[in-house]
Amino acid sequence: MAEVDVKNLKNEVVDKLTLDDAVFDYTASETLVWEAVRAYLAGQRKGTHATKNRALVSGAGRKLWRQKGTGRARVGSLRSPLWRKGGTVFGPQPRDYAQALPKKKRRGAMKMVLSDKLRNQKITVIDEFVMDTPRTKDFLAVLKTLDLDSKVLVVDEKENRNLYLSSRNLPSVKTVTSSGLNVYDLLNHEHLLISKQALLSIQEVLQK
Repeated sequence: MAEVDVKNLKNEVVDKLTLDDAVFDYTASETLVWEAVRAYLAGQRKGTHATKNRALVSGAGRKLWRQKGTGRARVGSLRSPLWRKGGTVFGPQPRDYAQALPKKKRRGAMKMVLSDKLRNQKITVIDEFVMDTPRTKDFLAVLKTLDLDSKVLVVDEKENRNLYLSSRNLPSVKTVTSSGLNVYDLLNHEHLLISKQALLSIQEVLQK
């Protein structure tokens, strides 16, 4: 069982927290993490690209000249893909890029990344995030006190408006709730700053 310090926003140790090795000492193939990241990024794609086929482009649908007797090639419509400004053949249409990833794989990838963060001492646990007012200056002071100067992922148990408003203008900081935590954000940020309750909730979910 791993044990981590629980600090307050003044960087003082106020408690100890014992973590389950099944979650925070987990090893698996790196391919598992790659699959989780690929599925996450695929799910972020909008898939709203579209081209106009011959049914959608503007222009009359009438036959431009009679079928025979003109000496010209037969033609049916001005909107034919063969004509300039005609419809596009087999062009991209709106689609869903989401990839299905089994729950067991998702949780395994999450446990693997969290275990790596813990081994490299990249997790700081806070007893609770109490921000009296939404001020970026105050949050910067907290980061400085905690000696965090890299990309930081901040996680709280539930939506914390003052915390979110205090950190949203900082390009190196992202704030999410425990239910919104994902493998991509964990990998994309060097340090994890998380509340005690959020960490316990994540551990409980990953133990299932």
